Amino acid sequence: MLSGKGFDNVYNLSGGFKGWQGEAAFKSEETGLELFTGDESPEKTLAVAYSLEDGLRDFYLSMALQVKNDTVKDIFTKLAEIEISHKDRVFDEYVKVVGKRADREKFEKKMVKKVAEGGLTTQEYIELFQPADWESETDIIGLAMSIEAQALDLYMRAAERSGNPDSKKVLTQIANEERTHLSELGKLMERII
Repeated sequence: MLSGKGFDNVYNLSGGFKGWQGEAAFKSEETGLELFTGDESPEKTLAVAYSLEDGLRDFYLSMALQVKNDTVKDIFTKLAEIEISHKDRVFDEYVKVVGKRADREKFEKKMVKKVAEGGLTTQEYIELFQPADWESETDIIGLAMSIEAQALDLYMRAAERSGNPDSKKVLTQIANEERTHLSELGKLMERII
């Protein structure tokens, strides 16, 4: 499929992901799963997802304050704004699930500890990615892509272990949205390069 789209440096890994012998994802396979017991209701699942979106927004805003390059600051600020629309999407889904008008302030009181998408805190992401090196647009988009990929993986793993079919459906839907976020970041990267 990639070759057909014009990519000429494409490899088929024998054995799939399990056959990969190179670098591994950061942290452990269990990173972030402590947020999802597997028994939570769709409402609780959505509160956790909302928390993760909010945590990522906080991360992007804190990074905008740390970088010197104005273009990079703007990208971090735009990424933070995008997380607001992601939070809105999660809240809209919550309203659908509860089947009635919901108070956003009450919903926000159900949020979990400050972690970002992928299950890491802002400080953990800072330590992993060394913000002193973030002065190029492509570095920031690459960072955002790695965080979204980590989030996609977390939601898929949480869906797999969920014992509640409705929560599993919600987690799968959020995972699919993370795929869309990755695709949009890829398009942004293409425009920059």
